[in-house]
Amino acid sequence: MTGKKNKSKDECKSRFPAGQTSKKGKGNDCLRRAAARVNFCSIMKLRSLLPFLGCFLVCASLAFAQASKTEPVPTAAILAGKLIDVRTGNVRSHAYIVLAGDRVLAISEDAPAGVPVTDLSVYTVLPGLIDAHGHILSNPTSQSVASELRTSAPQATLWGVYNLRLWLDHGFTAVRDACEGPADYPQFALRESVNRGLIQGPRISAAGSCISITGGHGDGAPFAPDLELPQRANIADTVDDVSRVVRRDIKYGADWIKLMATGGVMDPISDFHVQELSEPQMAKAVEVAHRAGKRVMAHAEGAEGIKAAVRAGVDSIEHGTMLDEEGAKLMEEHGTWLVPTLYCFQHDMETGLSKGRDPDSFAKGQEILAAQGPAFKLALAHHLKIAYGVDDGDVDESVSREFGALVAGGMTTLGALQAATINAATLLGKEKQFGSIEPGHFADIIAVSGDPLKDITVMYHVPFVMKGGVIVKDPAHPDRNPVPHVQ
Repeated sequence: MTGKKNKSKDECKSRFPAGQTSKKGKGNDCLRRAAARVNFCSIMKLRSLLPFLGCFLVCASLAFAQASKTEPVPTAAILAGKLIDVRTGNVRSHAYIVLAGDRVLAISEDAPAGVPVTDLSVYTVLPGLIDAHGHILSNPTSQSVASELRTSAPQATLWGVYNLRLWLDHGFTAVRDACEGPADYPQFALRESVNRGLIQGPRISAAGSCISITGGHGDGAPFAPDLELPQRANIADTVDDVSRVVRRDIKYGADWIKLMATGGVMDPISDFHVQELSEPQMAKAVEVAHRAGKRVMAHAEGAEGIKAAVRAGVDSIEHGTMLDEEGAKLMEEHGTWLVPTLYCFQHDMETGLSKGRDPDSFAKGQEILAAQGPAFKLALAHHLKIAYGVDDGDVDESVSREFGALVAGGMTTLGALQAATINAATLLGKEKQFGSIEPGHFADIIAVSGDPLKDITVMYHVPFVMKGGVIVKDPAHPDRNPVPHVQ
Protein backbone atom coordinates (compact mmCIF):
# COMPACT_ATOMS: atom_id res chain seq x y z
CA MET A 1 0.00 0.00 0.00
CA THR A 2 2.85 2.35 0.88
CA GLY A 3 4.54 1.66 -2.44
CA LYS A 4 1.38 2.45 -4.39
CA LYS A 5 0.91 5.76 -2.54
CA ASN A 6 4.50 6.84 -3.26
CA LYS A 7 4.10 5.78 -6.93
CA SER A 8 0.97 7.88 -7.29
CA LYS A 9 2.74 10.90 -5.85
CA ASP A 10 5.75 10.43 -8.16
CA GLU A 11 3.49 10.11 -11.22
CA CYS A 12 1.70 13.30 -10.33
CA LYS A 13 4.92 15.21 -9.77
CA SER A 14 6.34 14.10 -13.12
CA ARG A 15 3.13 14.90 -15.01
CA PHE A 16 2.38 18.22 -13.33
CA PRO A 17 5.37 19.97 -11.75
CA ALA A 18 4.55 22.51 -9.06
CA GLY A 19 2.90 25.67 -10.39
CA GLN A 20 1.80 24.07 -13.71
CA THR A 21 -1.81 23.37 -14.74
CA SER A 22 -3.45 20.58 -16.67
CA LYS A 23 -5.34 21.29 -19.84
CA LYS A 24 -8.52 21.31 -17.85
CA GLY A 25 -7.17 23.97 -15.52
CA LYS A 26 -6.80 21.73 -12.48
CA GLY A 27 -3.26 22.23 -11.19
CA ASN A 28 -1.82 19.38 -9.14
CA ASP A 29 -5.13 17.51 -9.52
CA CYS A 30 -3.48 14.12 -9.18
CA LEU A 31 -1.77 15.15 -5.97
CA ARG A 32 -5.10 16.35 -4.57
CA ARG A 33 -6.78 13.05 -5.40
CA ALA A 34 -4.04 11.14 -3.68
CA ALA A 35 -4.24 13.37 -0.63
CA ALA A 36 -8.01 12.99 -0.56
CA ARG A 37 -7.66 9.19 -0.47
CA VAL A 38 -5.30 9.47 2.51
CA ASN A 39 -7.64 11.97 4.28
CA PHE A 40 -10.67 9.75 3.64
CA CYS A 41 -8.99 6.83 5.39
CA SER A 42 -8.03 9.04 8.33
CA ILE A 43 -11.56 10.42 8.59
CA MET A 44 -13.10 6.94 8.55
CA LYS A 45 -10.83 5.86 11.40
CA LEU A 46 -11.75 9.05 13.34
CA ARG A 47 -15.48 8.50 12.79
CA SER A 48 -15.20 5.05 14.28
CA LEU A 49 -13.86 6.69 17.45
CA LEU A 50 -16.50 9.45 17.68
CA PRO A 51 -19.06 7.51 19.78
CA PHE A 52 -16.38 6.75 22.35
CA LEU A 53 -15.12 10.34 22.27
CA GLY A 54 -18.68 11.71 22.72
CA CYS A 55 -19.35 9.41 25.64
CA PHE A 56 -16.09 10.47 27.25
CA LEU A 57 -16.91 14.18 26.87
CA VAL A 58 -20.44 13.76 28.29
CA CYS A 59 -19.18 11.80 31.28
CA ALA A 60 -16.39 14.31 31.89
CA SER A 61 -18.78 17.28 31.75
CA LEU A 62 -21.23 15.59 34.15
CA ALA A 63 -18.43 14.79 36.56
CA PHE A 64 -17.20 18.39 36.40
CA ALA A 65 -20.70 19.78 36.98
CA GLN A 66 -21.22 17.50 39.96
CA ALA A 67 -17.86 18.40 41.40
CA SER A 68 -18.48 22.13 40.93
CA LYS A 69 -22.01 22.02 42.42
CA THR A 70 -21.67 23.02 46.07
CA GLU A 71 -24.28 21.74 48.46
CA PRO A 72 -25.45 24.43 50.92
CA VAL A 73 -23.93 24.00 54.33
CA PRO A 74 -25.29 25.21 57.68
CA THR A 75 -23.98 28.62 58.71
CA ALA A 76 -26.20 29.36 61.73
CA ALA A 77 -29.26 28.12 63.58
CA ILE A 78 -32.14 29.42 65.67
CA LEU A 79 -33.57 27.46 68.58
CA ALA A 80 -37.31 28.17 68.73
CA GLY A 81 -39.16 27.47 71.96
CA LYS A 82 -42.31 27.25 69.85
CA LEU A 83 -42.43 27.40 66.07
CA ILE A 84 -45.75 28.21 64.38
CA ASP A 85 -46.41 26.76 60.94
CA VAL A 86 -48.56 29.58 59.55
CA ARG A 87 -49.95 27.38 56.76
CA THR A 88 -51.56 24.92 59.15
CA GLY A 89 -51.44 26.44 62.62
CA ASN A 90 -49.41 23.49 63.88
CA VAL A 91 -46.88 24.31 66.60
CA ARG A 92 -43.54 22.56 67.09
CA SER A 93 -41.69 22.78 70.37
CA HIS A 94 -37.92 23.05 70.74
CA ALA A 95 -37.21 23.17 67.01
CA TYR A 96 -33.96 24.23 65.35
CA ILE A 97 -34.23 26.38 62.23
CA VAL A 98 -31.03 25.68 60.34
CA LEU A 99 -29.80 28.46 58.07
CA ALA A 100 -27.47 28.51 55.08
CA GLY A 101 -26.57 32.13 54.47
CA ASP A 102 -29.75 34.12 53.82
CA ARG A 103 -31.98 31.04 53.40
CA VAL A 104 -33.64 28.42 55.56
CA LEU A 105 -31.87 25.10 55.04
CA ALA A 106 -33.90 22.80 57.29
CA ILE A 107 -36.01 22.50 60.42
CA SER A 108 -34.62 19.92 62.79
CA GLU A 109 -35.04 18.51 66.27
CA ASP A 110 -31.26 18.44 66.71
CA ALA A 111 -28.75 21.28 66.83
CA PRO A 112 -26.41 21.36 63.82
CA ALA A 113 -22.77 20.87 64.72
CA GLY A 114 -20.23 23.64 64.44
CA VAL A 115 -22.48 26.66 63.85
CA PRO A 116 -23.62 29.48 66.17
CA VAL A 117 -27.10 29.04 67.63
CA THR A 118 -29.37 31.96 68.56
CA ASP A 119 -31.33 30.84 71.62
CA LEU A 120 -35.01 31.82 71.36
CA SER A 121 -36.19 28.95 73.51
CA VAL A 122 -38.42 31.22 75.62
CA TYR A 123 -40.10 32.76 72.56
CA THR A 124 -42.63 31.88 69.90
CA VAL A 125 -41.09 32.06 66.43
CA LEU A 126 -42.90 33.04 63.22
CA PRO A 127 -41.98 34.15 59.71
CA GLY A 128 -41.28 37.83 59.08
CA LEU A 129 -44.45 39.91 58.73
CA ILE A 130 -45.74 41.64 55.58
CA ASP A 131 -47.65 44.92 55.36
CA ALA A 132 -49.48 44.78 52.03
CA HIS A 133 -50.65 48.41 52.13
CA GLY A 134 -48.11 51.00 53.18
CA HIS A 135 -47.18 54.50 52.06
CA ILE A 136 -43.44 54.66 52.53
CA LEU A 137 -43.06 58.44 52.20
CA SER A 138 -45.61 59.31 54.92
CA ASN A 139 -44.82 61.98 57.50
CA PRO A 140 -45.98 60.44 60.81
CA THR A 141 -46.11 63.80 62.56
CA SER A 142 -48.71 65.53 60.39
CA GLN A 143 -51.98 64.96 58.55
CA SER A 144 -52.15 68.53 57.28
CA VAL A 145 -52.56 69.20 53.55
CA ALA A 146 -50.32 72.25 53.98
CA SER A 147 -47.53 70.10 55.42
CA GLU A 148 -47.67 67.79 52.43
CA LEU A 149 -47.43 70.72 50.03
CA ARG A 150 -44.38 72.07 51.83
CA THR A 151 -42.54 68.73 51.89
CA SER A 152 -40.00 68.35 49.09
CA ALA A 153 -39.40 65.00 47.39
CA PRO A 154 -35.94 64.70 49.04
CA GLN A 155 -37.48 65.31 52.48
CA ALA A 156 -40.25 62.78 51.77
CA THR A 157 -37.59 60.27 50.74
CA LEU A 158 -35.81 60.73 54.06
CA TRP A 159 -39.10 60.15 55.85
CA GLY A 160 -39.21 56.94 53.82
CA VAL A 161 -35.81 55.84 55.11
CA TYR A 162 -37.07 56.39 58.65
CA ASN A 163 -40.35 54.58 58.07
CA LEU A 164 -38.65 51.54 56.52
CA ARG A 165 -36.53 51.18 59.62
CA LEU A 166 -39.69 51.30 61.76
CA TRP A 167 -41.32 48.52 59.73
CA LEU A 168 -38.31 46.32 60.38
CA ASP A 169 -38.27 47.19 64.07
CA HIS A 170 -41.87 45.95 64.33
CA GLY A 171 -41.04 42.67 62.60
CA PHE A 172 -42.18 43.55 59.07
CA THR A 173 -39.62 42.19 56.64
CA ALA A 174 -41.68 43.00 53.52
CA VAL A 175 -43.99 45.85 52.54
CA ARG A 176 -46.05 46.71 49.49
CA ASP A 177 -46.06 50.43 48.81
CA ALA A 178 -49.57 51.43 47.70
CA CYS A 179 -48.59 54.47 45.55
CA GLU A 180 -46.92 57.80 46.23
CA GLY A 181 -47.43 61.37 45.03
CA PRO A 182 -44.04 62.56 43.70
CA ALA A 183 -43.77 62.12 39.93
CA ASP A 184 -40.14 60.98 40.12
CA TYR A 185 -40.97 57.83 42.14
CA PRO A 186 -38.80 58.02 45.31
CA GLN A 187 -40.33 54.69 46.39
CA PHE A 188 -38.49 52.94 43.55
CA ALA A 189 -35.19 54.50 44.63
CA LEU A 190 -35.82 53.29 48.19
CA ARG A 191 -36.65 49.79 46.94
CA GLU A 192 -33.39 49.60 44.98
CA SER A 193 -31.41 51.06 47.90
CA VAL A 194 -32.73 48.32 50.20
CA ASN A 195 -31.95 45.65 47.59
CA ARG A 196 -28.38 46.92 47.23
CA GLY A 197 -27.82 47.21 50.98
CA LEU A 198 -27.46 50.99 51.00
CA ILE A 199 -30.16 51.34 53.65
CA GLN A 200 -31.94 48.98 56.03
CA GLY A 201 -35.54 48.11 55.36
CA PRO A 202 -38.06 45.44 54.46
CA ARG A 203 -38.30 43.94 50.98
CA ILE A 204 -40.35 46.36 48.90
CA SER A 205 -42.93 45.74 46.20
CA ALA A 206 -43.95 49.17 44.95
CA ALA A 207 -46.84 50.70 43.07
CA GLY A 208 -46.19 53.76 40.96
CA SER A 209 -48.47 56.80 40.93
CA CYS A 210 -51.94 57.05 42.44
CA ILE A 211 -53.92 56.95 39.18
CA SER A 212 -56.87 59.30 39.57
CA ILE A 213 -59.38 61.41 37.67
CA THR A 214 -59.23 65.19 37.90
CA GLY A 215 -60.65 66.13 41.29
CA GLY A 216 -60.48 62.54 42.48
CA HIS A 217 -58.90 60.97 45.53
CA GLY A 218 -55.43 61.08 43.98
CA ASP A 219 -55.66 64.57 42.50
CA GLY A 220 -53.39 66.00 45.18
CA ALA A 221 -54.26 69.63 44.42
CA PRO A 222 -57.28 70.73 46.52
CA PHE A 223 -56.94 74.42 45.70
CA ALA A 224 -59.15 77.29 44.60
CA PRO A 225 -59.62 77.64 40.81
CA ASP A 226 -57.29 80.64 40.56
CA LEU A 227 -54.49 78.58 42.15
CA GLU A 228 -54.75 75.66 39.76
CA LEU A 229 -51.40 73.95 39.04
CA PRO A 230 -50.29 72.09 35.90
CA GLN A 231 -51.87 68.65 35.64
CA ARG A 232 -49.91 65.96 37.45
CA ALA A 233 -48.55 62.89 35.68
CA ASN A 234 -50.98 60.57 37.52
CA ILE A 235 -54.21 62.19 36.29
CA ALA A 236 -56.24 60.10 33.82
CA ASP A 237 -59.63 61.31 32.58
CA THR A 238 -59.98 58.97 29.59
CA VAL A 239 -59.19 55.38 28.68
CA ASP A 240 -56.22 56.58 26.61
CA ASP A 241 -54.98 58.62 29.58
CA VAL A 242 -55.03 55.48 31.72
CA SER A 243 -52.94 53.58 29.17
CA ARG A 244 -50.38 56.38 29.14
CA VAL A 245 -50.13 56.66 32.95
CA VAL A 246 -49.92 52.89 33.46
CA ARG A 247 -47.17 52.61 30.85
CA ARG A 248 -45.28 55.46 32.48
CA ASP A 249 -45.44 53.74 35.87
CA ILE A 250 -44.21 50.48 34.36
CA LYS A 251 -41.46 52.26 32.40
CA TYR A 252 -39.93 53.63 35.59
CA GLY A 253 -40.17 50.43 37.62
CA ALA A 254 -43.64 49.82 39.10
CA ASP A 255 -44.32 46.33 40.47
CA TRP A 256 -47.99 47.22 40.96
CA ILE A 257 -50.46 49.63 39.40
CA LYS A 258 -52.66 51.58 41.82
CA LEU A 259 -56.10 52.79 40.72
CA MET A 260 -58.38 55.18 42.57
CA ALA A 261 -61.72 53.49 41.90
CA THR A 262 -63.62 55.73 44.33
CA GLY A 263 -63.22 58.86 46.35
CA GLY A 264 -61.42 58.62 49.68
CA VAL A 265 -61.38 59.80 53.25
CA MET A 266 -58.13 61.64 53.93
CA ASP A 267 -58.41 64.25 51.17
CA PRO A 268 -60.91 67.09 51.73
CA ILE A 269 -62.45 67.15 48.24
CA SER A 270 -63.52 63.67 47.07
CA ASP A 271 -66.62 61.66 48.03
CA PHE A 272 -65.85 58.08 49.05
CA HIS A 273 -69.34 56.93 48.01
CA VAL A 274 -68.70 57.95 44.40
CA GLN A 275 -67.06 55.78 41.74
CA GLU A 276 -64.30 57.82 40.06
CA LEU A 277 -62.35 55.89 37.42
CA SER A 278 -64.79 54.26 34.98
CA GLU A 279 -64.98 50.52 34.53
CA PRO A 280 -63.53 50.75 30.97
CA GLN A 281 -60.64 52.81 32.33
CA MET A 282 -59.89 50.23 35.00
CA ALA A 283 -60.24 47.36 32.54
CA LYS A 284 -57.70 49.05 30.26
CA ALA A 285 -55.31 49.48 33.20
CA VAL A 286 -55.66 45.78 34.01
CA GLU A 287 -55.11 44.83 30.37
CA VAL A 288 -51.92 46.89 30.03
CA ALA A 289 -50.55 45.90 33.44
CA HIS A 290 -51.24 42.17 33.15
CA ARG A 291 -49.74 42.08 29.67
CA ALA A 292 -46.55 43.49 31.21
CA GLY A 293 -46.63 40.94 34.04
CA LYS A 294 -47.72 43.49 36.68
CA ARG A 295 -50.62 43.38 39.12
CA VAL A 296 -53.30 45.95 39.89
CA MET A 297 -54.71 47.20 43.18
CA ALA A 298 -57.72 49.47 43.50
CA HIS A 299 -58.50 51.90 46.29
CA ALA A 300 -62.25 51.32 46.63
CA GLU A 301 -64.49 52.53 49.46
CA GLY A 302 -67.99 52.90 47.94
CA ALA A 303 -69.96 49.80 46.93
CA GLU A 304 -70.37 50.66 43.24
CA GLY A 305 -66.70 51.43 42.75
CA ILE A 306 -65.75 48.14 44.43
CA LYS A 307 -67.94 46.16 42.05
CA ALA A 308 -66.73 48.02 38.97
CA ALA A 309 -63.10 47.39 39.94
CA VAL A 310 -63.75 43.69 40.49
CA ARG A 311 -65.52 43.35 37.14
CA ALA A 312 -62.59 45.16 35.52
CA GLY A 313 -60.29 42.41 36.80
CA VAL A 314 -58.17 44.09 39.48
CA ASP A 315 -56.13 41.79 41.69
CA SER A 316 -56.93 43.39 45.03
CA ILE A 317 -59.44 45.76 46.59
CA GLU A 318 -57.95 48.12 49.15
CA HIS A 319 -60.19 49.03 52.12
CA GLY A 320 -63.57 47.82 50.77
CA THR A 321 -65.27 49.63 53.64
CA MET A 322 -68.72 49.93 51.98
CA LEU A 323 -68.73 46.37 50.63
CA ASP A 324 -72.25 45.02 50.11
CA GLU A 325 -73.59 41.50 49.56
CA GLU A 326 -73.42 41.74 45.78
CA GLY A 327 -69.86 43.02 45.91
CA ALA A 328 -68.74 40.31 48.33
CA LYS A 329 -70.23 37.62 46.13
CA LEU A 330 -68.55 39.13 43.08
CA MET A 331 -65.16 39.20 44.82
CA GLU A 332 -65.61 35.58 45.87
CA GLU A 333 -66.41 34.55 42.29
CA HIS A 334 -63.45 36.44 40.83
CA GLY A 335 -61.00 35.41 43.55
CA THR A 336 -60.23 39.08 44.24
CA TRP A 337 -58.10 39.83 47.28
CA LEU A 338 -59.21 42.20 50.04
CA VAL A 339 -56.82 44.35 52.09
CA PRO A 340 -59.23 45.81 54.67
CA THR A 341 -56.94 48.28 56.59
CA LEU A 342 -59.33 48.29 59.56
CA TYR A 343 -57.14 49.91 62.21
CA CYS A 344 -56.21 52.90 60.09
CA PHE A 345 -59.75 54.31 60.27
CA GLN A 346 -60.02 53.43 63.95
CA HIS A 347 -56.72 55.14 64.73
CA ASP A 348 -57.86 58.28 62.88
CA MET A 349 -60.75 58.59 65.31
CA GLU A 350 -58.29 58.40 68.20
CA THR A 351 -55.95 61.08 66.89
CA GLY A 352 -58.83 63.31 65.70
CA LEU A 353 -57.64 66.74 64.55
CA SER A 354 -54.49 66.68 66.69
CA LYS A 355 -52.17 66.27 63.71
CA GLY A 356 -53.68 69.04 61.62
CA ARG A 357 -56.28 66.93 59.85
CA ASP A 358 -58.91 68.76 57.82
CA PRO A 359 -62.31 68.73 59.61
CA ASP A 360 -64.10 67.63 56.41
CA SER A 361 -61.78 64.65 56.19
CA PHE A 362 -62.40 63.77 59.84
CA ALA A 363 -66.17 63.87 59.30
CA LYS A 364 -65.84 61.41 56.42
CA GLY A 365 -63.81 59.13 58.67
CA GLN A 366 -66.56 59.09 61.29
CA GLU A 367 -69.13 58.08 58.69
CA ILE A 368 -67.08 55.37 57.10
CA LEU A 369 -66.12 53.80 60.42
CA ALA A 370 -69.75 52.88 61.01
CA ALA A 371 -69.81 50.86 57.76
CA GLN A 372 -66.49 49.13 58.32
CA GLY A 373 -67.59 46.36 60.68
CA PRO A 374 -70.56 45.02 58.66
CA ALA A 375 -68.50 45.09 55.45
CA PHE A 376 -65.71 43.05 57.04
CA LYS A 377 -68.18 40.49 58.37
CA LEU A 378 -69.50 40.08 54.81
CA ALA A 379 -65.96 39.49 53.60
CA LEU A 380 -65.47 36.76 56.21
CA ALA A 381 -68.83 35.17 55.45
CA HIS A 382 -67.89 34.91 51.77
CA HIS A 383 -64.42 33.52 52.63
CA LEU A 384 -62.63 36.25 50.73
CA LYS A 385 -58.86 36.07 50.47
CA ILE A 386 -57.60 38.61 52.99
CA ALA A 387 -54.13 40.12 53.33
CA TYR A 388 -52.80 42.35 56.09
CA GLY A 389 -52.43 46.06 55.32
CA VAL A 390 -52.17 49.13 57.51
CA ASP A 391 -52.35 52.33 55.38
CA ASP A 392 -51.49 54.54 58.35
CA GLY A 393 -48.95 57.33 58.08
CA ASP A 394 -47.70 56.65 61.60
CA VAL A 395 -45.99 53.28 61.20
CA ASP A 396 -44.67 53.25 64.76
CA GLU A 397 -48.10 53.65 66.34
CA SER A 398 -50.14 51.55 63.96
CA VAL A 399 -48.37 48.87 61.98
CA SER A 400 -48.85 46.06 64.52
CA ARG A 401 -52.33 47.08 65.66
CA GLU A 402 -54.08 45.73 62.61
CA PHE A 403 -53.77 42.28 64.22
CA GLY A 404 -56.09 43.29 67.03
CA ALA A 405 -58.52 44.99 64.64
CA LEU A 406 -58.76 41.90 62.43
CA VAL A 407 -59.50 39.61 65.37
CA ALA A 408 -61.95 42.08 66.91
CA GLY A 409 -63.67 42.20 63.52
CA GLY A 410 -64.30 38.45 63.58
CA MET A 411 -61.16 36.82 62.17
CA THR A 412 -59.44 33.97 64.02
CA THR A 413 -56.01 34.54 65.49
CA LEU A 414 -54.53 32.08 62.99
CA GLY A 415 -56.35 33.89 60.19
CA ALA A 416 -54.81 37.20 61.30
CA LEU A 417 -51.33 35.67 61.36
CA GLN A 418 -51.88 34.16 57.92
CA ALA A 419 -53.06 37.52 56.59
CA ALA A 420 -49.70 39.05 57.56
CA THR A 421 -47.56 36.15 56.37
CA ILE A 422 -48.44 33.49 53.81
CA ASN A 423 -51.54 35.30 52.51
CA ALA A 424 -49.75 38.60 51.96
CA ALA A 425 -46.83 36.78 50.34
CA THR A 426 -49.24 35.04 47.97
CA LEU A 427 -50.91 38.34 47.07
CA LEU A 428 -47.46 39.71 46.21
CA GLY A 429 -46.62 36.60 44.18
CA LYS A 430 -43.71 35.87 46.54
CA GLU A 431 -45.02 32.82 48.43
CA LYS A 432 -42.05 30.72 47.24
CA GLN A 433 -39.60 33.26 48.65
CA PHE A 434 -41.04 34.34 52.00
CA GLY A 435 -44.20 34.32 54.11
CA SER A 436 -43.45 31.00 55.85
CA ILE A 437 -40.46 29.32 57.42
CA GLU A 438 -39.59 26.57 54.95
CA PRO A 439 -36.41 25.19 53.36
CA GLY A 440 -35.38 27.40 50.45
CA HIS A 441 -37.23 30.49 51.70
CA PHE A 442 -35.48 33.64 52.85
CA ALA A 443 -34.53 33.50 56.51
CA ASP A 444 -37.02 36.22 57.47
CA ILE A 445 -37.82 35.31 61.07
CA ILE A 446 -39.32 37.03 64.11
CA ALA A 447 -39.98 36.04 67.71
CA VAL A 448 -42.60 37.20 70.22
CA SER A 449 -43.25 36.55 73.88
CA GLY A 450 -46.33 34.49 74.60
CA ASP A 451 -48.67 32.66 72.25
CA PRO A 452 -50.32 34.75 69.50
CA LEU A 453 -52.72 31.90 68.75
CA LYS A 454 -54.21 32.54 72.19
CA ASP A 455 -53.58 36.27 72.54
CA ILE A 456 -53.06 38.18 69.31
CA THR A 457 -51.90 41.31 71.16
CA VAL A 458 -48.49 39.71 71.79
CA MET A 459 -47.82 40.67 68.15
CA TYR A 460 -47.72 44.33 69.21
CA HIS A 461 -44.20 43.84 70.60
CA VAL A 462 -41.61 41.98 68.55
CA PRO A 463 -38.30 41.58 70.42
CA PHE A 464 -36.42 39.59 67.75
CA VAL A 465 -36.18 40.31 64.03
CA MET A 466 -34.06 38.63 61.37
CA LYS A 467 -34.15 39.50 57.69
CA GLY A 468 -32.32 37.32 55.18
CA GLY A 469 -30.28 35.61 57.87
CA VAL A 470 -29.09 38.90 59.40
CA ILE A 471 -30.23 39.78 62.92
CA VAL A 472 -31.77 43.24 62.94
CA LYS A 473 -33.17 43.25 66.48
CA ASP A 474 -32.14 40.96 69.32
CA PRO A 475 -33.37 40.83 72.94
CA ALA A 476 -29.91 39.68 73.98
CA HIS A 477 -28.49 42.95 72.61
CA PRO A 478 -31.23 45.58 73.11
CA ASP A 479 -28.89 48.43 72.13
CA ARG A 480 -28.14 46.95 68.71
CA ASN A 481 -29.49 49.09 65.82
CA PRO A 482 -31.52 51.50 67.98
CA VAL A 483 -34.38 53.23 66.15
CA PRO A 484 -35.43 56.79 66.99
CA HIS A 485 -39.12 57.31 67.67
CA VAL A 486 -40.29 60.68 66.35
CA GLN A 487 -43.28 62.25 68.05
